[in-house]
Amino acid sequence: MLARQRQAVILEEVRRTGAVRVSDLVVRLGVSDMTVRRDLDVLASRGLVEKVYGGATSVVGRSTDEPGFEAKSVRQLPEKEAIAALAAGLVRPGTAIGLSAGTTTWTLARFLDDIPDLTVVTNSIRVADVLQQSGRTDRTVVLTGGVRTPSDALVGPVAVQALRSLHLDVVFLGVHGMAERSGFTTPNLNESETDRALVDAAGRVVVVADHTKWGTVGISTIADLDEAHVLVTDEGLPDDARAILADQVGELVLAHVPGSGEELA
Repeated sequence: MLARQRQAVILEEVRRTGAVRVSDLVVRLGVSDMTVRRDLDVLASRGLVEKVYGGATSVVGRSTDEPGFEAKSVRQLPEKEAIAALAAGLVRPGTAIGLSAGTTTWTLARFLDDIPDLTVVTNSIRVADVLQQSGRTDRTVVLTGGVRTPSDALVGPVAVQALRSLHLDVVFLGVHGMAERSGFTTPNLNESETDRALVDAAGRVVVVADHTKWGTVGISTIADLDEAHVLVTDEGLPDDARAILADQVGELVLAHVPGSGEELA
């Protein structure tokens, strides 16, 4: 198969599913790992895909663009793992916590297995599935109802009403973007309202977001920067962003990402 034919197959798959993995393409195309990476380099240089750790995704665009869960789940994997490990250290046994929908909070859920006697409220089917799989008998998982979004969040009046009567010790909030003027944002208006209800139910708000979220602005603001008691991000955050966030959020925590600097692995 010629290079342009391989690249056409890759691009079609990205457009169909939102994301591709190098390992899957190696099998499908019958070529080497390096050949697939070179094809991704070509497509990325033409602005047709966005290279991420382990593969590529569709290009992020407008403030209303909302990638699906699978597309987002392969982005910044090492950063999300490092952020989740640090954030899990903020969870105390015997508390009631909230986890918003998103791939970073989904990653965080996998780091909660060793923490006993938790009550976890979430509007994410994916997060609830991870929490239930732990098999802990001392854990209560509460899944709000609502209408499902492309990122597998449950949103809308049903979800908001369920959250308004709750009082949570800490809420971990994943976001689409963060910026000085717009704060923490999402591309989905209904998800913004639901996330806002989570924030209002929280005694403490911890935002978990990797450095690529800085400068990205969704259509709707969930919360201002100064409403975050803690922001857990990674060391890839630019110096100017660090200065702004350190001044605005209650506490800025930077996770170290081993082997950072490599786009694909």
